[in-house]
Amino acid sequence: MTVTILITICILLLMSYIFDISASKTRIPSIILLLLLGFGLKHLTNIFKIPVPDLEPSLPILGTIGLILIVLEGALEVDLNRSKIKHVGIATLLALLPMVLMAGIITYSLVYFEHATFKSALVNAIPLCIISSAIAIPSARNLRKSEKEFVTYESSLSDIFGVILFDFFVLNENIESQTFGYFFIELLVMLIVAVLASILLAFFIAKIKHHIKFLPIILLVVLIYAVSKEFHLPALIFILLFGLALHNIDQIKDIKFFSHFSTDIFKKEVHRFSEITTEFAFLIRSVFFLLFGFVIKFVDVINLATLPYALGISALIFLFRAIFLNLFRMSLSPLLYLAPRGLITILLFLSIPAKMSIPIINNALMIQVILICAIIMMIGLIFTGGKKEEV
Repeated sequence: MTVTILITICILLLMSYIFDISASKTRIPSIILLLLLGFGLKHLTNIFKIPVPDLEPSLPILGTIGLILIVLEGALEVDLNRSKIKHVGIATLLALLPMVLMAGIITYSLVYFEHATFKSALVNAIPLCIISSAIAIPSARNLRKSEKEFVTYESSLSDIFGVILFDFFVLNENIESQTFGYFFIELLVMLIVAVLASILLAFFIAKIKHHIKFLPIILLVVLIYAVSKEFHLPALIFILLFGLALHNIDQIKDIKFFSHFSTDIFKKEVHRFSEITTEFAFLIRSVFFLLFGFVIKFVDVINLATLPYALGISALIFLFRAIFLNLFRMSLSPLLYLAPRGLITILLFLSIPAKMSIPIINNALMIQVILICAIIMMIGLIFTGGKKEEV
């Protein structure tokens, strides 16, 4: 039995690797193929009556680690300089404005039609309004460098804004002026923690001589994230700033402390760290979406009661995206299609307190929205996906 499990795991992960390689040719995001593979595997176990334990409780843990590594992986590939300030500003607005407007419309609909309280409706609406960096960043890998960087900024910031808003309304019983004061203090504390932690981890990368070097740093990154979350701080800010600081060390070398790291040796170490982070991110992402595909129930996919709502929400997602891309004079193709829902949507949905749950916002609706957005993204990338810039 042990050998059979090992063979199965190795074959599944090798297939994930093949999906990843073939994505540049087929334009089919590997995430979709992983979901289908996991879904098919579930039916095979049912056909052959193979006993499988309940794997759903492992999704939040794998999802959190995957989110950390994927945001870090994306940040470690983004060039940051003055010429891109406008680019970052537009990505920030595109990450925030459609999210707020969509959340407002869905919240109003839930209050009006489902008679939910405003707070419960908003908490249920936010997960549906966040672009999943876990799907968007890998899917943008074969686009032009400028488009890839834009998707990395936008989806990472969407995750950050979404998690901050979700935690703000879940963790605060009463929303008062004093609550906003505490919120800004928490944000300031997180920025200070991000700067100090980035300095500490950069120091470790530069000074550790032991042959096991990068795994402890990744563990420290996860630990800092987890401790920050325990204190209800917006921890993804640290992940994003840490990755950007390492990759763009030349841009911040004027800061006295970071000037010590602007050397060829340090840059080579950062490059090695980036490669290992990419490998780990691929592994965790593959396992997460295989498991998610495995736990998907067919009755949820074809649930006719929630399908009209899922189609309406999906239409709203791409309508707002088209409007704001046009407003900021961004190219519609292929950016219009890169608005997937996925890992972060699942994580936040599973985090909704039982007392705030709304019957219509259920597993079926979430799965349908995720699949509809993924299929639209796949079709868009197949027919309109750009090519990489020539080097």
